[in-house]
Amino acid sequence: MNAPLYNADILRLAASIPHHERLEHAMATAEKRSPICGSRVTVDVGVDDAGRVSEVGLLVRACALGQASASLLAANILGRTPEELAAARDGLAGWLAREGERPDWPGLEVFTPALDYTARHPSIRLAFEAAAEAAAAAREAHAHA
Repeated sequence: MNAPLYNADILRLAASIPHHERLEHAMATAEKRSPICGSRVTVDVGVDDAGRVSEVGLLVRACALGQASASLLAANILGRTPEELAAARDGLAGWLAREGERPDWPGLEVFTPALDYTARHPSIRLAFEAAAEAAAAAREAHAHA
């Protein structure tokens, strides 16, 4: 590895998570936890009439990699559909497993040094997994409201 796992970009992202407060009236919430390290990310979302994420709140209790991933997710989630979030989640998992290209989500290249650290992959995936689940549930709840 020629780049450190916990580099300045990771630490900067970890220290500046957007939307880092829970939503008071979320349409849906999902929490994901990594059994390997105990990292936990909770994502609250609301969606608009088109089913796109219109508001988001996060509670992040994770390592620096999990925090950085949550930061990238939160900075780019508004306006996304549940399908886009599921594609980002699946693309991230595939890329980390070296089974595909890096997904088209801003900033994920910062995790390139983590590709060989498979024990760190679950914490990197947490925010994307929780967001995809919460967005799908929120759209479903909104459709039946």
